[in-house]
Amino acid sequence: MSNDRKQPHFTELVWESTEQNVPIPPRNSPEPALPKSSSKNNGKTNSTPEPSLQLQLWDTEMETPEPVTTTEGQFVTRAKELVEKTEDSALFVPFKSYWPTYGHMTGTQSRWYFYWRNEVRQGRYLKTDLSYIFLHVYELINGVGWTDPNDGYRQLNLIWEAYRESYKRLDQYLGGWIADFSFVHHLDVPLSIIVARSRGLAGDLAELELMRGLTAAPEQLTFAVLTAMSDYDISKSKFYIGEGKEALEQYIPQVVALINAYVTRKHGSNLVEMFPPGPAVMRERYLFRSAVYDISLYGYSVLIPVVRISKSPPLRSLITRLFRLTENKLRELMGYRGRLKGINVDADMDDLITRFLKREHLKETQEDKGPTVVIDPEKLERLQSDSEIVRTMLTVENMDEQDYEASELEATIGEIDPIQDSKEELLPVEVIEEAQAVSIGSEAEQFANALSPLQREALLALLDENGSQALLKLAAANGTMSELLIDEINEIAMDILGDLIIEGEDIVEEYISMLRNI
Repeated sequence: MSNDRKQPHFTELVWESTEQNVPIPPRNSPEPALPKSSSKNNGKTNSTPEPSLQLQLWDTEMETPEPVTTTEGQFVTRAKELVEKTEDSALFVPFKSYWPTYGHMTGTQSRWYFYWRNEVRQGRYLKTDLSYIFLHVYELINGVGWTDPNDGYRQLNLIWEAYRESYKRLDQYLGGWIADFSFVHHLDVPLSIIVARSRGLAGDLAELELMRGLTAAPEQLTFAVLTAMSDYDISKSKFYIGEGKEALEQYIPQVVALINAYVTRKHGSNLVEMFPPGPAVMRERYLFRSAVYDISLYGYSVLIPVVRISKSPPLRSLITRLFRLTENKLRELMGYRGRLKGINVDADMDDLITRFLKREHLKETQEDKGPTVVIDPEKLERLQSDSEIVRTMLTVENMDEQDYEASELEATIGEIDPIQDSKEELLPVEVIEEAQAVSIGSEAEQFANALSPLQREALLALLDENGSQALLKLAAANGTMSELLIDEINEIAMDILGDLIIEGEDIVEEYISMLRNI
């Protein structure tokens, strides 16, 4: 211990260093501060004193740092330079790279890439390697290859659709990247396809799509999204596994949208407003994970307000019962034995769903069998009689025109037709048109009087160029579905006109002029 005490401490070593007499210069001093020269230094004279280490450190701090260039930033810069590059033709060359960039390709691979990319931009999706696909996707998510974000979103979806069957790995990545793309560019687009194709992305995306569908676009609800709201695992149902899969996936979203419209019309509040979930939770979403992405473009992450709508117990209970009730109704309509037990819903809802599914199932059955022709003997006889009258009138009109031409010729040679003056009053055009309209005039008037104001407005909407979209908006605004409006109108048309007036979402051509008149 006595020897340790005789050793100098750390502070003593510092202060006894050769730099203890170096004056500390001010940080902005123009002249470097030098140590004081000493006439004696162990018998040696310092001719040129060295600048202190501290001064060198300060000089380094004052220098402007060079901008950091990332690999991703370099990729985007190069992508912008090559955005218009194409090749007229090239041979396919295999290309395998985990994070493909331009520098990873050989000359022949580059020629194929730019040829293939140009074909893709023209809508021709040639067979190629996955690394080429990812390289093009990296360009799009980094803002290269489009000017309108909606076009970039469209291109990403088309690439995914074109190649997902060949490369299952695309479902692991593209769903999330396309969702990120829609968030950073604030696109109002449905996420249902993303959720359906990328089950691992359900969760936040499913919640966002549920909220959007149940509040703003019920007609766009999908089976895959709604399964997140159901406690009933329909995938284990023997009916779903067997013959009922297609029908269940088609009709369950329509039934939920129908009940949402019914509740809105009856109570003035949609399902979400009747069973409000908790407040939104801000969720941080990291952008374009595992992609070559330059974070200087849109940032490292985004905050998304997520409402846990699937966690609302009363709403979840109702959706579960609608799943089971719809399955029971379809089992009955399709002749499947066995029913699910313990389903309790409002009697009006039950009746509404029953009528809707019966009507849709009947329509689908008739379409599968082909058109059903029902002949009304009395109406057929009346139409035949009317046709004879019209045919006679048209024949007389034709004869009159021929006689008129002949009389014109006779007049030129001085002969006068004694009955010419009376022929113009026989059958004017107005009389013929009236005769042609006799068979449908009274029925058209009856049909018009039988329509409600909403049904009239629906027919007017369908007469426009974008009729189906106009009808969707009209139905949503009035708390109903476009399919129900069409069915109601067709029922009236069958009762009065004996025919459907709407096929699909289009007015039957022969009735267009009649509708414009009424």
